[in-house]
Amino acid sequence: MKISKIEVRAVAPPVDRFTWSDDLPDQYSTNTIVRIFTDEGIEGVAGVWNATSFDFERYTAESIRHLVPILIGKDPLLREEIWHAIRPRVFPLPPQSLAAIDIALWDLAGKAADLPLYKLLGGARERIPAYASTPLFEDVDSYLKNAEEFIAAGFKAIKFHTWCIPDLDLELARAVRKKYPGNQIAFMLDAENNYDHDGALKVAQELEAMDFTWFEAPLHDADLEGYIELSRRVSIPIIPSGNWFQDLQSFSSAIQAKAWGRARTDVAMMGGITQTNKAIALTEAAGMKCEIMSWGYSLVSAANFHLMLAHDNCSYFEQSVPCEPYEYGMKNFIRAQPDGYAYAPKGPGLGLEVDWEAMEAATILQFVAE
Repeated sequence: MKISKIEVRAVAPPVDRFTWSDDLPDQYSTNTIVRIFTDEGIEGVAGVWNATSFDFERYTAESIRHLVPILIGKDPLLREEIWHAIRPRVFPLPPQSLAAIDIALWDLAGKAADLPLYKLLGGARERIPAYASTPLFEDVDSYLKNAEEFIAAGFKAIKFHTWCIPDLDLELARAVRKKYPGNQIAFMLDAENNYDHDGALKVAQELEAMDFTWFEAPLHDADLEGYIELSRRVSIPIIPSGNWFQDLQSFSSAIQAKAWGRARTDVAMMGGITQTNKAIALTEAAGMKCEIMSWGYSLVSAANFHLMLAHDNCSYFEQSVPCEPYEYGMKNFIRAQPDGYAYAPKGPGLGLEVDWEAMEAATILQFVAE
C-alpha cells in the first residue's frame, strides 16, 4: 500500500466564538484537515484546531504544504519512518502540522485493520468519565446557571476557564463550592498561564481548602522552577497547560523535575498520536496521572479520546461546552452521556464520519499533492 494523494484544507466554521481569559478577545478557531489517500482505496482523515485572536489562521495548512511531498509514494503503515522523515530539524514547525499527518496515518491504519484506534493502541477501557470544560462566561451568576445545566445533563465534573485574575477567579470558586459542597461534583480551575507566583500560591491554597480536583496552568509552562515551588507548597495537584511541551525530551525533563502533581499533554501539541503515546508511557513509568487535553473540534478531540482509552491514567475526557460549535462538519461525534461517561466510538480508526459538503462550504484554503 502506497500514499497516492494528500488533500489539505483550512476550515473556518461559521459558529459562535468564545474566549478563555479576560485579556483575550473571542477566538477564531480554525480546523485544519488532512486526507491521505492510498492506491488501495483506504483513506485516513485527521483534523487539528488552533485559536487566534483576530482572524482564522492558514499557517498550519501552509506548514503542511512543505511536508506532504515527502509522503507521496510511502507506505502509510510505516508511521515511525514517516514521523522521522518530517520531523523539524533546523527550524521549528507548528506541532499541529506534524500531528495532522500523523493522526491521519493512524486513522488509516485503524481502517486497514478494521479496528478503532484505542484497540489498535492497546485498549485499556471503553469509557471514561467526562468533565464539562467551559469558556469564559460573563459573571459568577452565569457560571452558576451553566454549572446547574451541566450537572443536570449528567456531568459529575466541571472545569472553569475564568477571567484569569486571582481575586475574580476565587470569587467564582467560592460560589460554586458553596452551592455544591462535598465531593459529589468535582471542580477544576484553569488560569491559562496567567498568574504571577504570589497569585498562584494564593489561589492554590484556597482551592486546596475547597477540595478542588486540580489547579491548571497557573504559571507559564516554561516556569518550571515556579511549578516545582508551587507543587512543593500545596497538596492540590498542580498541572501545566501542556501546550508548551512539544517534544518528549522537555516533557520527560519536567516529569523528572517533579514540577507537576499530574502531567498534561495534547495530541496536537506533541506532534501526533505516535509521540503522545510515548509521552503517556513516560507518565505511567513515573507513576503519574496524565490529564490529556481534548478541547477543540471533533476530529482532534477524538484522537485524544482514543489515547485516553488506550491507557488508564487519565481521569476524564474534556468535553468542550457548549458542544455544538465544535461538532461543525461532522456526521457523528463524541459526547458525554447522561451517566456522565463518554463511550468509545464503534467504527474503525477515529470512528467519526465527516460531512464533506459542510467542510467544503467553510474552507478558506485548500491544496492537493499527488
